[in-house]
Amino acid sequence: MITSIFSKSRPLNYIIISTLLVVCYFLYLQKFPERVDSVEGILSSIGLLLVLIGSLFIVNFVTKKNGLSKDNSFTFLFFFSFLVLFPTTLVNVNLILSNFFILLALRRLISLQSLLTPKEKIFDASLWIFIAAIFHFWSILFILIVFVSILFHVSRDYRNWILPFISFFAVGVITLMYALIFDRSLIETVVDSALIDFNFNYFTNNYQNFALSLYVVTAAFFFITQALTLPNKPLNMQSSYKKIIVAFCIGVVVFLISSNKNNSLLIYTFAPVAIMATNYIESMQINWLKETFVYVIVVCSLLTFFSQL
Repeated sequence: MITSIFSKSRPLNYIIISTLLVVCYFLYLQKFPERVDSVEGILSSIGLLLVLIGSLFIVNFVTKKNGLSKDNSFTFLFFFSFLVLFPTTLVNVNLILSNFFILLALRRLISLQSLLTPKEKIFDASLWIFIAAIFHFWSILFILIVFVSILFHVSRDYRNWILPFISFFAVGVITLMYALIFDRSLIETVVDSALIDFNFNYFTNNYQNFALSLYVVTAAFFFITQALTLPNKPLNMQSSYKKIIVAFCIGVVVFLISSNKNNSLLIYTFAPVAIMATNYIESMQINWLKETFVYVIVVCSLLTFFSQL
């Protein structure tokens, strides 16, 4: 039944998922009363919620606009499911903002296959990635996708290779000026976050362990199936799917090397895994098996969420 509902791209589907996200967000926010005990805190929380909802719609836009899936709402559903699977993600301001800018960058890079205004897209994507790095330093690794995209589409023009460095200079200068005028600790905070840490001793309960195990198995399965079926994709779409695979791999690396490790760091992999999961569900011919896959992901995510309230 759930697959028949989300197999179409209906406005009602987006309203349902957005409403569920709002409910889950404010339910989890009850664990942090200091975030809603003042007007400033309430406005900040609402702003963060809007960014989360915006992230959902950006992922959906990227998927539909670039033909990465059929006309359905599965990507929207899966991205929401992964967010609530790791509820600490819902209140991690820096990671939410950083991932939001990475999604904006991916939107520009995946559309690069059209070869329309490539220089603007390369510059914009690089700009968004360097801004994302201000909120979480190791998201700067996503700049690799910019160079991969240039290699795929517009490698012959040397000016395209220079544009990311111009973006880096622009963001660097503006950030430095802001830090000198308003917040001198900003640079120190960014530098301190540029640490490599492979320590995984961060689990505080069994639910976090279960959530991570479930996600790792799910993500690995969809990653492998996507990689194996890549040669069967239309030639004009293969570069876009390769970028999704690269984005997933970079997201995994960011999780592995980041300091102050927690499950929220997996947020960078949510969009790629949601897209890969959608592709796999679309390829399934047996309806009951398709229903089972979707139910397992959604139900397990919601049960894990409510168990951590």
